[in-house]
Amino acid sequence: MARKLLPARKEPPQSAAMEVTLPALSLPLERIALVLCVLAKGRGPELLEGLVEAEAGRALRHLERFAAMPSAQRQAKVAVEFGERADAASRLALFLDAAPEVLRREVFRGLPPYHRSRFPQLEGPASPSHASPVLTALAERRIREATR
Repeated sequence: MARKLLPARKEPPQSAAMEVTLPALSLPLERIALVLCVLAKGRGPELLEGLVEAEAGRALRHLERFAAMPSAQRQAKVAVEFGERADAASRLALFLDAAPEVLRREVFRGLPPYHRSRFPQLEGPASPSHASPVLTALAERRIREATR
């Protein structure tokens, strides 16, 4: 119906977009290789072929080094490189509010000092912890889940 009401265009519309050249991205090759090692597994070398030849060679050496690492060491490297969650403190606070007292004390004891300072209400007399290994492992896991 609209085609019948509107007159046909006689000339194609002119392109209003100009060609824009974007600056090259400058990402550390080591971080690129780390992401590929974690996410692309065996396709890393294939994906690195798109880089400039000199950079591709350096990135491939990083990739090989990461692939040779044990899984735990590689995961630690990822955590260090890409940091913890921006909302880690609020996630920890939500968990600590809902956790039973015994678990709350063990989690607080396992927190790094910069997170511990955010929860002054949990600070108390320093007493040696006699928590079971299971409780300690659970507390460590909950800290990792909240911060990463």
